[in-house]
Amino acid sequence: MKANELRDKTPDQLREELVNLKKESFNLRFQQATGQMENTAAIRAARRNAARVKTILNQKAADAANSEA
Repeated sequence: MKANELRDKTPDQLREELVNLKKESFNLRFQQATGQMENTAAIRAARRNAARVKTILNQKAADAANSEA
């Protein structure tokens, strides 16, 4: 997932994407705990993608606050 792709989305779409990433992260952690995980790098990728979405959301909020002032 690229940051440029995320910047094109609306804040509502980003929040929905964040919820999906959190669910994916939970499922991956559950797989790891039960020993079913094949791709251990997927946990790291899911965490980083969630952080990327949060960063873009915060940037959009800051831009909105600056444009109102």
